[in-house]
Formats: sequence, structure tokens, C-alpha cells
Amino acid sequence: MKLIQNNLKLIAAIAILIYSTNTMAQSTSVVVIDSTSKKESRLKFACGFGLNFVGATNISLSPNLIYRASDKINLGFGLQGSYAAVKDLQKTTTFGFNAISIYTPTKKFSMLLELVQLNVTTKIETPIEDKNSYWDTALFVGAGINITNKFTIGAKYNLLYNEDESVYTSPVVPFVNIIF
Repeated sequence: MKLIQNNLKLIAAIAILIYSTNTMAQSTSVVVIDSTSKKESRLKFACGFGLNFVGATNISLSPNLIYRASDKINLGFGLQGSYAAVKDLQKTTTFGFNAISIYTPTKKFSMLLELVQLNVTTKIETPIEDKNSYWDTALFVGAGINITNKFTIGAKYNLLYNEDESVYTSPVVPFVNIIF
């Protein structure tokens, strides 16, 4: 249907152009129809993931809905899950939610602030098996380089990191964000 509408617009533009050139030899008129322009949605789907191998294995995935408030500010929320393991010692799975704000002062650089609330389940693998479940909060500040307008690589720092209580194995977590 859009193809028919675009073709009709193109035919109308050509007819106007031909008519105006034939009837008014003194003036030149050009009509340009851009059939490729689309209004971009302010709501985007994004997916962040992280890998950390400092002292253990930590893999996280966080799908988000991002709202573009302006050209420089994006706000969003989403789900987050992760798996962390220290070989032959413990395994930890998490599931929770996050709220994120991204500030992009230039096309090549982004900064982020992210609040994460996770339900943590830890299984300790010693001769006496122990399972523990609790909630953990993280507040990240980070920065990244925008490879494209949809792909960012960077690192974030957990301001609430506590080595004895945090689910994260390090206060610094590298990240990759992809916005669709």
C-alpha cells in the first residue's frame, strides 16, 4: 500500500514539474519527495550484557526499554539476570530489575547512571552445602565509547560495592549496550 502511495506521490510530483515547466518558462520549480524518511520512534529496545573474569566468572544480561527524552538524554528500565561462579567454591544466580539513564554529550561518548536491584541466590559448594538468598543493590556510574549510534562499549563502577556482601566479583564491570 505504501509503495502505491509513494508511486502516486512521485507521479504527482513529476506531473507538477512538467506542467510548471511547460506553462511558465520564466520560473523553475523542483519538487523533491523523500520516500525513505521515517519518523523515528522515541521508545527503543536495548540489551546490555557484561562479562567479567576478574577472580571468577560473571556473565550478565539486561534487556531494557529506553525512552529518548532528548538528543542527549535517554531513560529506561528493564530486567537483569546474571550468573557468577568461583570454581569449586560457589555459584550465584541473580534476577531483578534496573533503571538506567544515559547521557550522550557527543556522538562518540556516553555516560550512564544505573540502579540495579537483584534477588541473589548463592550456593556454596563445600563439603557442607549451603544455599543463601538475599537482595543486593548496586549503583553504577560508567562511561562508554559509541562505536555506532546503536552500539556502545565501556565500563561501569559500582559505588555501593562491598567486597564481603556484593554479588559482583569486582566494583568495575565492563559492558556492551546495543539499542535496536
